[in-house]
Amino acid sequence: MSDIRDDPIHAPPGGRLPLADVRILAVEQFGAGPWGTLQLADLGAEVIKLEDPAAGGDVGRYVPPFQEGEDSLFFETFNRGKKSISLDLRHSLARDVLHDLVRACDGVYSNLRGDQPARLGLTFDSLRDVNPRIVCCSLSGFGSTGPRAAEGGYDYMMQGLAGWQSLTGEPGGPPTKSGLSLVDLSGGYASAIALLAGIWRARRDGVGCDCDVSLFETALHELMYIGPWAATHGYVPPRRPSSAHPTIVPFQNFEASDGWLVVGAAKQKFWERLCDVIGHPELDDDPRFATMAGRNEHRDELIPVLEDVFRSRTVDAWVEALVAAGVPASRVNSVEQALADPQTVAREDVVEHEHPSLGRVRSIRTPLRLAEGEHSLERPPVRGPFRGEHTEEVLVGICGYTPERVDALASAGVFGEVPVRP
Repeated sequence: MSDIRDDPIHAPPGGRLPLADVRILAVEQFGAGPWGTLQLADLGAEVIKLEDPAAGGDVGRYVPPFQEGEDSLFFETFNRGKKSISLDLRHSLARDVLHDLVRACDGVYSNLRGDQPARLGLTFDSLRDVNPRIVCCSLSGFGSTGPRAAEGGYDYMMQGLAGWQSLTGEPGGPPTKSGLSLVDLSGGYASAIALLAGIWRARRDGVGCDCDVSLFETALHELMYIGPWAATHGYVPPRRPSSAHPTIVPFQNFEASDGWLVVGAAKQKFWERLCDVIGHPELDDDPRFATMAGRNEHRDELIPVLEDVFRSRTVDAWVEALVAAGVPASRVNSVEQALADPQTVAREDVVEHEHPSLGRVRSIRTPLRLAEGEHSLERPPVRGPFRGEHTEEVLVGICGYTPERVDALASAGVFGEVPVRP
């Protein structure tokens, strides 16, 4: 059987993919976990996705819109380039199959409740005798310890619990979440980093480990400087109108005559250039606005002046003038405009692949750009797997099973019922 990690079809012209020698068994579903292993798959890791037949596989297969049967654009987004096997971990014969898979893998990745990996035997203590180098990474809502370890956790909840929603939105408005599931995405990235660090250590020192990553702690960590401000001095900045930075002024959205733009005078030199571009050098001479601290203190006097100025011209006119002067500025795009932005086009950030039922799927290329010479070291866009599509291929090609043994396990119900695909 050909191994996707060494398959020239999936390798860049310049050489092997960066993670071509990494194999991960992923007990994952929905968003955060699949997002974490997607980063590894895009860089060439062989990600074997274990799907529960009793649940119909990953719940992401059924998320609308653009969903048909067990295929959806949601699932494609998180699972391109992975393999899928069907395995009912509750079956009495499944434990041996799981252990045979673990022997052939570098890592076992899961995104379950914090108490579940130990119960299902997906921890290092459970698997060290099977593979002493195995790295077991758990991404859960709250981690494996503490009073909430057995609770489920979702992005929306974490944005509330970690204080994000209290910081977001217009002054006086209700608590507001981000328009994107940023805790899920960040948790995926954090767990991928932890897993790779564990694998590096296992290859260096010969011993595996557990990685215990939680969405809640990821969200707490991403309070950034606001966390130390609050923990050290009890200071939490108030919400600001127009998505303004809490202390750097001006750094916010401004309304132009035909839309919105973002202007960021994050350094003193940017402020000085801004005053020249808008034709108000006297603002720079005003002692109230001469320093970053002064502009923050007197923001209520300064911002209305700037708002009036920016309403006088179009977004494009302002952005062109500001960028030409070296002042950070950009338009506030719609999603459609962002996907058609000249930078997006120039970097070929929108890629496409064909899917048997979804047709032409256009998705966003990985930002993890590694290159060798002129060649990008990332996997070309390929579709996500059908549920259980690679069960026999993996067990025969990786674990050394005979087709007859696979058939016997299937007859015993170890793989559950898997739909027949054309």
